[in-house]
Amino acid sequence: MTSALAGAGSAALLLGAWGSQYIGGLAPCHLCLVQRWPHAIAVLIALAAVATGQRFLALLGALAALATAIVGIYHTGVERDIFEGPTTCTSGSAGALTPDQMFDQIMNAPLIRCDEVAFEFLSLSMASWNALLSLCLVGVWLWAWRRG
Repeated sequence: MTSALAGAGSAALLLGAWGSQYIGGLAPCHLCLVQRWPHAIAVLIALAAVATGQRFLALLGALAALATAIVGIYHTGVERDIFEGPTTCTSGSAGALTPDQMFDQIMNAPLIRCDEVAFEFLSLSMASWNALLSLCLVGVWLWAWRRG
């Protein structure tokens, strides 16, 4: 039951991220996207833990939550000029695009920077909130592991 609660927490954070993107119109930067993957993994771990009752899965869930918290802390540091952010950009496959089509795609793509805060609530960015809430989820996962 506690693993389900932890997984629901990650699912809620994922839904919030998608909501801010698709409803709120806030395009995510590269680090924002990286923070989503451990939450998705934690949701899958929670489903497996509920289905199998295997206690060790809660430790894996705690590691997933800790991973996204660490990326969130790093992202917060990038936003506050404590750490240098990523120096590379990411893109999809060029596939069969002509050079002119690729140029047009690059020139029309929005530039989403990891070092700029897109949204704040109570003086904390979304990356900061993700880090704090994910650390809470680490606690819930560890509680699930101890309860067995």
